[in-house]
Amino acid sequence: MNRRSRSTLFLIEQLIVVAVFAICAAACVRILAAAYLTASDTKDVNNAILIAENAAECYKAVSGDIEKTVALIGGNSGNMGNANAAIVYYDEDWFICEEDEASCCLRLLSMDPGSAFQSVRSCELSVWKLTNGQLQAELVAFTVAAHSNAIY
Repeated sequence: MNRRSRSTLFLIEQLIVVAVFAICAAACVRILAAAYLTASDTKDVNNAILIAENAAECYKAVSGDIEKTVALIGGNSGNMGNANAAIVYYDEDWFICEEDEASCCLRLLSMDPGSAFQSVRSCELSVWKLTNGQLQAELVAFTVAAHSNAIY
C-alpha cells in the first residue's frame, strides 16, 4: 500500500507540473501575440511617416501644387470633390493602388483660400488606415508649407 501512495503522489506532482507549464505557455502565447500586434502597428506608423515625408518633399519641390505633387509621387489622384485636395491610395504592402484595393490612404488638403497671388502655400498631409473603404484611424498628420517660385 505504501508503494501505491507513492505512485499516486508522483502522478499528482506530474499533473501539477504540467498545469504550471500550460499556464506559462498560455501567458507566453499572449505576450507574443501582443508583441506581434505592436510590431504591426509600429510598421504601419513608420511607413506612414515615410509616405508623408515623401509627399511633403514632393509638395515643396513643385511649389505647392497638389496635382503635380500627386503626379510626382506616382499615384492616381482620388477626387475629394475639391481641386485643392487629393487622395493617394496604398495597399497592405504600402504600394500605390486603386481605391478598391486600398488599406491606407494619403490625403493632401490645401489650407490656402486659393489666391493666385500668395507666395507661400500650405497643405495638410495625413495618412489614414482604411477599413472597408472608410477612414479608420489617423496614423500621422502634419502641415507643410512651400514657397511659390512664381513672380507676380
